[in-house]
Amino acid sequence: MDERENYIYRNESEENNAYIPKHEKPEQEYYHEEKTSVYDNFMYESSGFEENEPADPLPPENIRTRKSTGGEKFIIFLFVMIILLSVALAVYGIANDIYRSNGFIEKLKTSQHIVLYQQTKPEGANDLSNFVDENGKYTIEGAAAAVRDSIVEIYTYSDSSHTVLSGTGSGVVISKDGYVVTNAHVLQADGYHSVHTADGKVYDAKIIGRDSKTDIAVIKVSNASLVPALFGNSDEAIVGEQVIAVGNPAGLSNTVTDGIISAVNRKIRSDSTGFEMDCIQTNADISPGNSGGALVNMYGQVIGITSSKYVSSSFEGLGFAITINEAMPVIEELIDKGYISGRFRIGIQLIDMDSPEKRILIENEIGFELPDDFEGVYIDAVSEDCDIANTDLKAGDFITEIDGTPIKTYDELYDAISSKYGAGDKVPAKCANVKKNGKVTYYDIEFKLMEDTSGDY
Repeated sequence: MDERENYIYRNESEENNAYIPKHEKPEQEYYHEEKTSVYDNFMYESSGFEENEPADPLPPENIRTRKSTGGEKFIIFLFVMIILLSVALAVYGIANDIYRSNGFIEKLKTSQHIVLYQQTKPEGANDLSNFVDENGKYTIEGAAAAVRDSIVEIYTYSDSSHTVLSGTGSGVVISKDGYVVTNAHVLQADGYHSVHTADGKVYDAKIIGRDSKTDIAVIKVSNASLVPALFGNSDEAIVGEQVIAVGNPAGLSNTVTDGIISAVNRKIRSDSTGFEMDCIQTNADISPGNSGGALVNMYGQVIGITSSKYVSSSFEGLGFAITINEAMPVIEELIDKGYISGRFRIGIQLIDMDSPEKRILIENEIGFELPDDFEGVYIDAVSEDCDIANTDLKAGDFITEIDGTPIKTYDELYDAISSKYGAGDKVPAKCANVKKNGKVTYYDIEFKLMEDTSGDY
């Protein structure tokens, strides 16, 4: 190892500070170099030294390599702590910003002013003259506006103080002095009724006449000036023609639904009386609250009286309205007489056999099975105020023939009587009593048809 790498002597008197071997100058003072020399690669001469005053001489045994001082350690410690503190502050700042950001965004939202742009229709857009063409044909808006004031809401109460509501329905004004047509099932024969007009007025109403067979009724309000509807000719209705239905379903006044005429001259039977009426079929929605309302064409003409009793309960989109041409004679006679003349009343309540289900219903009533080949209408009750109560016919028996014509359904019974007889006529019939053992006893009766002025039959 080169001795110059160790502690060396330096001859202060020699030129260029030449190095002298240690053993040759034992009397010379020596010291520890504070810096590491940098040597030339070839000359082994140090470079980059500054001229320093020699340090105090130390004995050889006290010579040690240089170590870091306590001050330097403190500085390093302080530097590390500053870095750690900076990192901690940075983490805290980020977390705090995240925590406060939601609140800041909410404040920003609440303070931000949102501009909503709204635009009105062009001037005159709601003018009714824009909803009708030169031929008098309306748009849907025009047709609805044309009949709006002629459609009323009818409330039926069970008490005179109008506190117990029994039901609601619709009606169509037919005269300025207060006549209104509606459905018979909307009213109660012994109930109390009020009419609510489109302008918010309320009137008490009384029944002029009602006919359950056709489901047509007429009521009248007093001291009122109403707007009558314009009635059209339902025979002119064609399939595919656009129509609207106007009524008050669920108490929602003047509700308008639109559709087309799906079919004309439909013979539809009421689901309550079994009576058949000439109807217009439409896909416009007709709900129970629409009963008594109007089916209107695009000329603002009422061509039908809507009735939920003629609505198919099995399929959606099948609604029916009694044609105005068939309803008009009933309306006129109800106004004139209060009832439909010529209507007869037998005085019985019955269950017919127009389906296997009804046959089973009858067997459940009597408590045993009927003979397989037996047919007729089952008499559930007999009215004591009718002539038939004076015959041998009793509840629990059957009518099997009318004047020699076999019957088993309501339609067959009604057709067999109405084709030959009217109110006041006597009708021959064959009846039967069936025992539990299957024995059938037949007997004949003759009863007088009663005139029906109640409108219930």
